[in-house]
Amino acid sequence: MEPFIITCVLSTFFVAAFLKGTAGLGFATTSLGIMASFVDMRLAIPLVVIPSLLANALVMVDAGGFRTIFRRFWPMFAAAIPGLALGLWLLGESDTALPRAVLGATMALYGAWGLWGGTIRLSGKPRTAGTIGFFTGLVNGLTGSQVMPILPYLISLKLTKNELVQAINTSFTISSVIMLFGLGRLGLFTGEIALISTIGLIPVCVGIWLGGRVRRLLPEAVFRTTVFILLILLGLGLIARVVFM
Repeated sequence: MEPFIITCVLSTFFVAAFLKGTAGLGFATTSLGIMASFVDMRLAIPLVVIPSLLANALVMVDAGGFRTIFRRFWPMFAAAIPGLALGLWLLGESDTALPRAVLGATMALYGAWGLWGGTIRLSGKPRTAGTIGFFTGLVNGLTGSQVMPILPYLISLKLTKNELVQAINTSFTISSVIMLFGLGRLGLFTGEIALISTIGLIPVCVGIWLGGRVRRLLPEAVFRTTVFILLILLGLGLIARVVFM
């Protein structure tokens, strides 16, 4: 990989981690949205897996209550596996336009949902959870983004803060492990990618630390609104790139 591209990737990790530390936004989704503008999605997705996996696992361990959450949401976690398999197959078989378009739509919807700030009401029954899990896995396998539609769904269930953090990060962690294996089978997770992704943990840690300090100085609501708008614009830009190029 060219030194300039490596520099851009590491800079992207820092920016996404800074936004994660400041506004709590999805690291993988933001990273992929930026990287999709200058590298192929089949390169961007493997690069994000290791930083995302470690960050999610650390949060999952810190939140506690893993067994309770896993027993409650295991149908959703299990349903994500065939969705991930299908998404990874589509990633390997399709050209880069499809995952870029889906990622753009995911980012735009995520940003619009964040700006809306409203609530939705969905059933917590296994069938509903399984459907949400499958489509979350499908989007994750195809684009690397892990937030939709699982995040709005879990928020609709009125979980406690710790339950929400544990549930979402358990989903992220399981998905990241499967993604790591699946990308390896597709030949997309190479030694070079693993090295760059591991080095990327440094700017990720710095970005999260710095973002946390900034969060305590700036009005979080205003900053989150700004970031959601940027996500919408970036997502629409990815869609426009597919349509008009």
